[in-house]
Amino acid sequence: MTIAGMELAYAQSWPTKPIRIIVPAGAGGPNDVLARIVAQRLQPALGQIVVVENRPGAGGGIGARALAAAAPDGHTLLIGNTATLAVIPAVSRNPGYDAVRDFTAVGKLIDAEQILVVSTKLPAYSVAELIAYAKAHPGKLSFSSGGAGNLTHLAGELFKLQAGIDIVHVPYKSDGESATAVVGGQVQMSFSNTALMQPLIREGKLRPLGVTSPRRRPELPDVPAIAETIPGFAVTSFFGVVAPAGTPRAILDRINSVLNDGLEEGAMHEALLRLRWTPAPTSPQDFSAFIAVEQNKWRTIAEKANVRID
Repeated sequence: MTIAGMELAYAQSWPTKPIRIIVPAGAGGPNDVLARIVAQRLQPALGQIVVVENRPGAGGGIGARALAAAAPDGHTLLIGNTATLAVIPAVSRNPGYDAVRDFTAVGKLIDAEQILVVSTKLPAYSVAELIAYAKAHPGKLSFSSGGAGNLTHLAGELFKLQAGIDIVHVPYKSDGESATAVVGGQVQMSFSNTALMQPLIREGKLRPLGVTSPRRRPELPDVPAIAETIPGFAVTSFFGVVAPAGTPRAILDRINSVLNDGLEEGAMHEALLRLRWTPAPTSPQDFSAFIAVEQNKWRTIAEKANVRID
């Protein structure tokens, strides 16, 4: 029997035991919520228990390393995102895993954008006014992030590079602390998760200036895309499923088919829309190519901004 034939035979009997989904973050966050939605989709479709295992730490690196060490038998998956699959490899000299060599793509799940918010004390009511103010006061504005080297940090560095301005980065331990710093006026601006910022925006504690998606979001029609002022500016916060390298292709295709069906209609689709996430079904091959492009993008930005976390 050929190798392809052996893989197909194995895939036909798979799964033979519970499936583990590693979440490289703590309970309650976007990765965790998404993993539980995925588990609810996979369990009845595959006829096996699906267990969500939280492995937080090192910005997602601990969970990613756990996947890299797992057997490539289709029984261990990871909910990866921009941080674990693109940003950490871009800013760390030794992350402990190689997202291209050690993982194989199953499929993208969702795309999400960030939002640029500023202190209500700052006399800037648009992206153009913010850039003008920063140019008139070089080095005087600061932006917060949820941690050095993460996506909210690199989003600010990308904005800084493409706008041609001098602003100072101030890292915090979490997105929540980062937002609190803007509300309190310790820093003047931040890029953060849109869902996290919306309550603070509604309460008038933060002023939204732009979203990082290429176009305006339907739920925020009055908030321009930053690309309307800085052409080509985009920061995609993506989430998807990856498996250990060497996992049989037939298994990857089966999981991908089940997930894509759920992304396009039914309970999974509706759950994602309620969370204001954009379902983004892809093939394993397209998701793999997308990850490679994102890695190259953030590696280039990290090098230009001289961002390293080790």
